[in-house]
Amino acid sequence: MLGETPEVSLVPQASPQLVPPPGPKLWSWRDLILFLASAGLAQVAANLLVLAGYLGLQPALGWQTPPQALRHNTFFLLVLQVVFYGLVVGYVYLLVVAGYRQPFWAALRWHKPTTRHTLLFFLGGTLLCVVVVLAPRVLPDREDFPLLRLFSSPPAAYALAAFAVFLAPFMEELIFRGVLFRFFENLVGIRFAVVSTAVLFAGLHLPEYWGAWNHVLLISLVGVVFSLARGLTGSLAPSVILHIAYNTGLMVAFFFETHQFRALGGAALF
Repeated sequence: MLGETPEVSLVPQASPQLVPPPGPKLWSWRDLILFLASAGLAQVAANLLVLAGYLGLQPALGWQTPPQALRHNTFFLLVLQVVFYGLVVGYVYLLVVAGYRQPFWAALRWHKPTTRHTLLFFLGGTLLCVVVVLAPRVLPDREDFPLLRLFSSPPAAYALAAFAVFLAPFMEELIFRGVLFRFFENLVGIRFAVVSTAVLFAGLHLPEYWGAWNHVLLISLVGVVFSLARGLTGSLAPSVILHIAYNTGLMVAFFFETHQFRALGGAALF
């Protein structure tokens, strides 16, 4: 009506110009495909880089191993694996921090465990190792498989043990129960994430245990335990601790079985 004061809203209206644009979608199909492609490229790049480094240093250091025999050389394979892991983790860091604009550890669901939980998970990984070592053989098996042949000398055994305890658990869990678990959990569901990462983890170790099918079965069950720990707790930390404890138990048992890695011929890894 004439003479009335128009109603004025006291609630501030958001200006379209001030609304921040939505961030990139986390863990999308596109990024999963790019991650898998980057892992393949990282494998090729690692082989080229390590081989080039070996050929460049060979004359100066007097290394005698011919290039065609390097695929059986423990130290060459360990360096190759370290470089591969470094390239993959570098890509994941860029994806999370630069692509998603997220804190790296938070995006991978790393929740710092308490001291009590750390000890419990470490004990669980040790018990898992004992179960695997004492498990009855239900499939055809053999003791001469590719992984065991890498324990070719005491220095090689010490290098493999150090890699298995201090590096492999962290890197493998970051890739499987960190990155791939987050992709599968977000795109399909947590049950699929648990099953698929366990299967892929077993697939990673299949070449190492080729022909030793009882070992393949047991490492598959170990992968299920690690994936269940990640799924049930919602954190990457438990599977890393379980993995460290499991590998440590295996290496300690093998250390004493081989008399401090001095009697490697014919020894069983477990």
